[in-house]
Amino acid sequence: MARRGADPDGGSNGGGNGKSGVVGARRSDRFLAGLQDADRVVFVSHVQPDPDSLGSMLGLAHLVEHRLGKPTVITRDGLISRAENQAMVAALRLDPVPVEDVDWAPGDAVVMVDSQPRTGRHTIPESVPLYAVIDHHDTPGDLDGVPFTDIRPALGATCTLVTKYLTEQEAPIPEKVATALLYAIETELTGFPREAGPADDAALIQLYPLADKDLIARIRNARLPHSHFECLLQALQSSFVYDRLILSWVDDLPQPEQAAEVVDFLIRFEEVDWAVCGGVCGDQLVLSVRASTPDARAGEVLRQVVGRLGRAGGHDRRAGGCIRLSSTAPSAVDELQSELRRRFLKALKIEDIRGQRLVPLRDMLQNLQS
Repeated sequence: MARRGADPDGGSNGGGNGKSGVVGARRSDRFLAGLQDADRVVFVSHVQPDPDSLGSMLGLAHLVEHRLGKPTVITRDGLISRAENQAMVAALRLDPVPVEDVDWAPGDAVVMVDSQPRTGRHTIPESVPLYAVIDHHDTPGDLDGVPFTDIRPALGATCTLVTKYLTEQEAPIPEKVATALLYAIETELTGFPREAGPADDAALIQLYPLADKDLIARIRNARLPHSHFECLLQALQSSFVYDRLILSWVDDLPQPEQAAEVVDFLIRFEEVDWAVCGGVCGDQLVLSVRASTPDARAGEVLRQVVGRLGRAGGHDRRAGGCIRLSSTAPSAVDELQSELRRRFLKALKIEDIRGQRLVPLRDMLQNLQS
């Protein structure tokens, strides 16, 4: 990844912006200075945007509108299908524009949040130039030619960085924005152990009194579709334990995000440190990983496992990726799953032995007969 140099905040410098004229100023100053000549600011993120990407776009759009008075557009790349994420969009009335419907104009300044360019997780045209990339992932991205970058892997959420920008600029944080930022940070830090630092905790403390907690409770407890339970049942029936790893395959994944929902559930199994779910969704095999131990380097492990087969990345204890399938025939999918299983066992230094079913087959048959 093309870094711009380290700084005390643990991220890359927002370097290279010749228009700013504010060398040495805070990065939020440089971010805004580079937008002075823009006609419109368009915010983009990764496919199937999650709360952190949605909250980051909303928070930065508010900052731009408040400080510069410029029009903004919040987009979505692909579907928003996870029940909680749909509830967030509906409850906050975000109405993101499908990225394929954006009428790109020469005067647009395009800002990518919670992701990095050319990582295989976007469908925006390659011809659309980026003004800025603001992210907290350490997933390698091609940042060459991007005038402004602020990458801070030490932060648990991109929304923490957005909160810092708003605070630095003394911008008021309306209830809607605070609610989105708070829910996003909480969601991003969910898990055990928590992937949070002092800056994340400070943002949560700052946002809590400003947010609508009743609205957040409704989002957290969004109603679940029937497919959620079908997917979970299939995942449990196909889960195998290899020492401290539990590996689950879902042949028909209704939505990409459901792989993450499966591993969020499986990682709580007391006998494992790693949970992996792979599911076929359309012409892709979607992968999601969770680890329960510190310094697990889950993103690095998944990138190692996937290799040139597809794209992957993530954090210390959470990661995700996808592999485009050349064929969705059961035999081809089985072969790929077997190869990935071998790679996971090798990466985690686990002996390649026959896995044990999480739910014994005899128990499943007895349940069906009863």
